[in-house]
Amino acid sequence: MGSIGAPELIVIALIALLLFGAGRIADIGKGLGQGIKNFKQGIKEADDEDDKDADKKSSAKSEKSEKSEKAEKSEKSEKAEKSDKKESKKEEAEAEEA
Repeated sequence: MGSIGAPELIVIALIALLLFGAGRIADIGKGLGQGIKNFKQGIKEADDEDDKDADKKSSAKSEKSEKSEKAEKSEKSEKAEKSDKKESKKEEAEAEEA
């Protein structure tokens, strides 16, 4: 006992048919089908939005990292230019002394 077999399901289906009628059961089935379809569509749209948000965040992070890399390169080049100027000034001062 406790398990529902095929005969029990048939009896339940016949009782539902008598209570609701064939047209009403068809409408209930149609409504359930549309509900499931809308639920799956909503989940798919939510996943798509999450993917778009993740893409936006990753592209924003990559843009920030590119900007920081450019800033680091420009700082390095500025430091290199300053050191080159200092060296050239030292050389000029040594040339004047000689």
